[in-house]
Amino acid sequence: MTRPVHPHKEVEASLKHAENQGWRIKIGGSHAWGKIYCPYNDAECRCGEFCITCVWSTPRNPGNHARALKRVVDNCTTHGQQISSKDPE
Repeated sequence: MTRPVHPHKEVEASLKHAENQGWRIKIGGSHAWGKIYCPYNDAECRCGEFCITCVWSTPRNPGNHARALKRVVDNCTTHGQQISSKDPE
């Protein structure tokens, strides 16, 4: 089943980036449009603090919110370790 499209194109692009990196998107929540979940959910990955991130439906600045979501996905320490362990040296 496909998920609904986020109303802001910048945020939607960040959500597609997260999905391509293996992050799971769950729609709904009290004040959020949804949440993104790290595929690793590792306790050592920044103490699990960033393994779940809220996606706001009406952010004050959609561009900044999209960049923040992408930064969370790109800075996943466990994912970085997985990639570096696959690199041939």
